[in-house]
Amino acid sequence: MIETMFHIDTLDTSAAFLAALLIGLAFGFFLERAGFSSSRKLSGVFYFTDMTVIKVMFTAVMTALLGLTFVVSFGWISMDRIYLMPTVYGAHIVGGLIFGVGFVMGGWCPGTAAAGLACGKIDALIFLIGAVIGSALFNEMFAIVKPLYEAGQQGVVMVYDSLGMSPNAFILLLSVAAIAMFWGCEWIEQKTQNAKIPGNRSVLNVITVLLLVLPACLFIIQDGSAGGSIPVGNSSEAQLLASVEQAEDHIDPETLADQLANGRTDLIVVDVRPANEFTRFHIAGAMNVSLKDIHTALLPYKNKPMIVLYSNGMTHPAQARDSLYRSGFRNVYLLTDGLDGFIRQCLTPLSLRNEPMSTEMAQKIIQWRQFFLAPASSSISIQNESIPLENPLIDPQWLQDHLGQSALKIVDLRPQPEYNTAHLPGSLAVSPENLRTNINGVGSMLQPADMLARHLSLWGIQPTDTVIFIYGDKPHDATLASMALERLGHRRFGILNGGFALWKTQQKPLTTNLPKVSESVYPVSQQADDFTVDYQTILKHMQDKKTIIIDVRPADYYTGVKSDEARAGHIPGALNRPYTEDLVKTDEILQFKPIEELQKAYAQLIPSLETTVIIHCRTGHQASQTFFVLKGLLGYKNILWYDAGWSEWAARPELPTEK
Repeated sequence: MIETMFHIDTLDTSAAFLAALLIGLAFGFFLERAGFSSSRKLSGVFYFTDMTVIKVMFTAVMTALLGLTFVVSFGWISMDRIYLMPTVYGAHIVGGLIFGVGFVMGGWCPGTAAAGLACGKIDALIFLIGAVIGSALFNEMFAIVKPLYEAGQQGVVMVYDSLGMSPNAFILLLSVAAIAMFWGCEWIEQKTQNAKIPGNRSVLNVITVLLLVLPACLFIIQDGSAGGSIPVGNSSEAQLLASVEQAEDHIDPETLADQLANGRTDLIVVDVRPANEFTRFHIAGAMNVSLKDIHTALLPYKNKPMIVLYSNGMTHPAQARDSLYRSGFRNVYLLTDGLDGFIRQCLTPLSLRNEPMSTEMAQKIIQWRQFFLAPASSSISIQNESIPLENPLIDPQWLQDHLGQSALKIVDLRPQPEYNTAHLPGSLAVSPENLRTNINGVGSMLQPADMLARHLSLWGIQPTDTVIFIYGDKPHDATLASMALERLGHRRFGILNGGFALWKTQQKPLTTNLPKVSESVYPVSQQADDFTVDYQTILKHMQDKKTIIIDVRPADYYTGVKSDEARAGHIPGALNRPYTEDLVKTDEILQFKPIEELQKAYAQLIPSLETTVIIHCRTGHQASQTFFVLKGLLGYKNILWYDAGWSEWAARPELPTEK
């Protein structure tokens, strides 16, 4: 079986670049030899004086179709190793019309223009420059044209499926159509040029014979290794989607844990993560297989036992499962929510769970933890099961009572000199700015999940640890750090209400000793962040009058009286509630207001707990505090965070503003 660069994910390598370069040069050579370096010759098809374009097009289509079908029939290549273009009716129709108009007006398409440029044609250069400018405009206007770009999305659709025909019958029908087109083009050229074109008839005779014989051969080898046809089509896609709809494509963590712990032996669990992640921690009994080797490794288990694929999340297993399904595997399942979900649902200690557990479920969790967290199955140990956390706002006495417990991690977010002078025993010094970076040109953005996971690993934090943040004079430093945990799906965290000032005022323990930290391996979850939004999402929500946008900047910046960004003002329709209104300062100690007071204030802005609310400030820092209040303290369910905030919005002149 031939492996393709697409299948083994090497399209971004130097070898792929060299192959593409050689193919491009060969393509250009044949275009030039066919006369496609002349716009006069290309435009001749519209005046019925030169039908070369039609002839070459049908030659290329039939060569590719027959060639691919034969190599699939001989078992030399599998269709799941080839990228198949999806059908998008709206985009294809509009794009085809634009392409056609451009072809009529200029006589070039991008490929033929490149061939013309190689031959020194100035008009080809002008066309290519226009194509580059058009591509740039498409990129800049993508947010506007995206609905058209996705209009009529049908996925991979095979024409023969739509016509209710077998693949081989369709190929034969298309071959007959190609023969008719070749002879028709010959007749048109003779009529328009009023003369016979020498030598073409013998060539057409050979082409006619080949286009009849080769499709007929496909029927003869139909019972060959690959069935003589392309095995991917709408029917296969429909079966795949039907299995997904009927929940035949996944298994939940509890079911998998139960079956493995009870000794089921005909269950193949496959971990598709990199080998180093597998070595650090994996589900007991799992085998480690890379995505590029998945077909070969699982072939002995095809349609025999049950195969379960998992990674940290579900993206890669889903792609592998779809590929295996198209290759005839009907026994492949996904682990719902991946390894992150398995740890959360099956291995989290009882004392760290917020929801009540039945006696039966509690016994199962104990059994699963004993089975899967045995030293042989994991280098991760989940320790200390006795740290209940009922409220994310922590008081100093609670924190003092739990000092020294291994499952408690304290993060001090004050400036380094203040930490060095005195800090809580066991606490780590972290600058909140170290959690931010530049993303897509926008500064001060919260780092991606993989970078944040690395931070937590260096801090020695494990998924089941309770993390408490200590702030100095900015509570939103603590809430920004909590957003990092939210992005990773780590929900067990709290903030010391009153911060370091209250701890010191109450004369709680302090030290200058540095803590001992054992580096952990914090898993990366790419699916946990469903709350961070970009400006395109806000534009969509602005059309929905039910969505509330809250700008938490100071009032002078909201109204535009003051500005330190590209433009002054605010997002049209946004409400203003400065983040400082959620705080109260007493004797130089800054704390959050009582829950009842916060509930009353936000009830005047937000109709219900289910209302979608978008929070933003200038760079996401202050808005993180309002996010914490609404979601963590008040229980609002649909809170979204515009991290880039007014800093990005004001810098994009195409976005609307008002004062």
